[in-house]
Amino acid sequence: MKTISLLLLLITFSVFAQNETKTCEILSKINTLIQSEHILPKPIDDSLSVFVFDKLIDELDPTHNLFLKSEYETLSRKYRFQLDDYINAKNCSFLTDINSVFKAGLARNKICLEAIANESLDYDTKDTIHLYRKSVPFYLMENQIEKVLLKKIKYEVLDDIASKITSLDSIKANFKALTSASKKIIIENELCRINTILQSSSSNSESVFNHFCNYFDPHTAYFSNDSKSNFVSSLSKEHLSLGLNVSLNENNEVIIYAINPNGPAFQTGKIKKGDQIISVSNKKETYDVSCATIESIATMILSNSNKTIILTLRRNSGQNFDVTIEKQLIKDESSTVYSFIIEEKNEKFGYLKIPSFYADFEGNSGRGCAEDAAMEVLKLQKEDIKGLIIDLVDNGGGSIEEAIKLAGMFIDSGPISIIVDNKQLSTIVNDPYTGMLYKDAIVVLINGNTASASEFFASILQDYNRALLLGSSTLGKATIQTIMPLDQNDNENFLKLTINKFYRVTGKSNQALGITPDVLLPKIYETVSPKESNSPSSFKNDSLTAQLPFKLYMNTSWFEKAAKNSKKRIASNPYFNEIKEVNKKITDLINKPKPPLPITIEAVLGDQMEINRLSLEITTLEAQTNNLKIYNSYLNKFLLSLNPQEKESNQFQLEILKTNQFIKESINILEDFNSLK
Repeated sequence: MKTISLLLLLITFSVFAQNETKTCEILSKINTLIQSEHILPKPIDDSLSVFVFDKLIDELDPTHNLFLKSEYETLSRKYRFQLDDYINAKNCSFLTDINSVFKAGLARNKICLEAIANESLDYDTKDTIHLYRKSVPFYLMENQIEKVLLKKIKYEVLDDIASKITSLDSIKANFKALTSASKKIIIENELCRINTILQSSSSNSESVFNHFCNYFDPHTAYFSNDSKSNFVSSLSKEHLSLGLNVSLNENNEVIIYAINPNGPAFQTGKIKKGDQIISVSNKKETYDVSCATIESIATMILSNSNKTIILTLRRNSGQNFDVTIEKQLIKDESSTVYSFIIEEKNEKFGYLKIPSFYADFEGNSGRGCAEDAAMEVLKLQKEDIKGLIIDLVDNGGGSIEEAIKLAGMFIDSGPISIIVDNKQLSTIVNDPYTGMLYKDAIVVLINGNTASASEFFASILQDYNRALLLGSSTLGKATIQTIMPLDQNDNENFLKLTINKFYRVTGKSNQALGITPDVLLPKIYETVSPKESNSPSSFKNDSLTAQLPFKLYMNTSWFEKAAKNSKKRIASNPYFNEIKEVNKKITDLINKPKPPLPITIEAVLGDQMEINRLSLEITTLEAQTNNLKIYNSYLNKFLLSLNPQEKESNQFQLEILKTNQFIKESINILEDFNSLK
C-alpha cells in the first residue's frame, strides 16, 4: 500500500514538474517577444511581481471567501515581491504552490457546504451581509469559514426567491418550502462547480500568461491556438457556428432564444426555440451547464477546433435528449454592415450601421467592412438622400486597415494619421483613394464602447470637419495590435501584441482620453461604462510635436452653429433629461457605498424591488419609439426578395432602429447643415 501511495505521489510531482517546466518555457518566450516587439516594454521587476500576484489571487478568490488570512499572508510573503525572481530564474514552482492552497481551500469549503446541506437554515438569527466588495475583509480567519459560507448561502437563497416572487405575503406563506428547494439547488450547483475544478488538471498557467501580458498594457494577451482562432473569427463577418443564440432566464438556466434558419442547429430538425441546454460536449469533455463556468462552456462552443458539438437539451421539463451538430461557416448578421432609409418631412436621409471593422482574414468572402459599407452607401445614394448618419455606437473596433480604407472614402485627399512603432519611427498614413464616395453632410454616432479602429475612423472625420460627432466620449484606445507566434516553429502559442500607437493629423492622441464628441448626448449606462483609463496598465495620453497640413472640408462656423443648435434642443428635451436622472440612479446603485444588508426576506426583497424598479424605468425608456418613417432602400428590398431567410434579421434591425433616440437629433443636425449651404 505504501509503495502504491509513493508511486502515485511521484507521478503527481512528475506531472507538476512537467507543467512547471512548460509554463516557464512559455513565459520566457512571451517575455522575449514582448521585450523585442512591444511598443513600450518594461523590466521584469517587483512591480510586475505585485501586479501578477494580486491579479492571480483576485481571480482565484473573487468573492473573498476561499483563502484564509494565514494562507494569503504566507503566499504573499513568499511570492508577492518575488515572482519576478522566480520567472527570471525559470522556476515556476510558485504556480503549483498557489494552486495547492487554492484547491485545499475549495476542498475545505466543500466540506462546509456538505454540512450546511444537511442543516436547516435559521433565519431567526439577526445576520447581515456586505454586498460591496470594498467592504469585505480580504481573507478569512479559520474560525470564520462556516459562518461566512452559511451567511452567503442564506443570502443567496433569499435573493433567488426574491428574484422569482414579488409578493412578501406569498413568500412568507410558503417560506419553508421555498427556502428548502432553493437551498438544495444552490448548494448542489456550488458543490458541482467545486468538484469540477478539483477534478480538473488545469494549472492556471494561461491566467499567469495573461496577467503577465496585461502588465505591459490591457490589450497584450496570450493566445492558445483555439483562442487565437476564436479571436480572428470574431473580427470576421463569417465564422464557424452552430447557428443559435442563448440567454439566461430568471432561474439562471441557459435557454435557446433564436435559431438561424441557415444554420446547422436548425438543419438538424430537432432543436426548438425555448429548449434548455443541460450540458455541452465535444466528445472528449462534457460540461454540465448548472455547475461549469460560463467561460468554459463558451470556449467549448466557440472553439474552431471543436467542429462537432453535442448538446443535451430539455424541452418543457420533459426528458433530456442529445443533438449532434456539425458547425458550418455562417454569416454573422449582428456584426455585418447594414443600412436603412429614414424619411422626415418628405426628405430622405441615409442610416449606415457599422457594428465592427471586420475583415476577411481567412479568405472566405474577399470583402471586408469598408467594401460592404461602400456598397450600402451607393444603395442609399440611389434614393437621393440629403445626409448620412454613420452609427459607430458599441463598435469595439477591429481591422485598422479597414478603418483606413473607409476613412479614405469620405475625405477627398490628404494625410489621415501618424503611426509610431516601438523604435519611435513615425509613418504618415495617407488617404488611399482620390475623391470621395459621398460628398454631403454626415453625422457620426459614438459612445463609450466606440473603440480602437472606430475611434481612428471617427477622429479623422472630426479633424477634417467632414462629420459632426454626436454622442458621448469614446473608450480611449489608440493602439494597434498584431498576432505573432511565440517563435517561428510554434503553432500552438501566440501573443496579441501592442506594436503601434496612432495619432491624429493634429499630432494629438485619443489614448486614455477618448474622442470628445462635438455634441454630447446622454446614453443609458454611459456613466458606468468602463474606459481605457480605468485599467492600471493602460498607456497615458501623449501627443506629437508634428502636425500635418490638411484641408478642412466644411466651414468651421457651420459646425459651430449646428452644434450650438443641437445643444439647445438636447437641453430642453425631456427624454434626454430623463436619461441623465436614470444614469445618476445607476451610478449611485453601483458605486455608492451601502451599509450591510440584513439577511431577512423583507430586506432582500426590498433591495431586489429597488433594482427591479430601476430596471423597469430603463426598459420603459429604451422602448420609446422615435416616430420616424424607416424602411429598406429599393435595392435592399429587392435583395431581401431573393434571400427571404434574411428577412427576420432585417426586421429585428429595423425594430431596434425605431427605438434609437439618437436618430431624430442626427436628422435635425443634418437639416441644419443643409440650411447653412
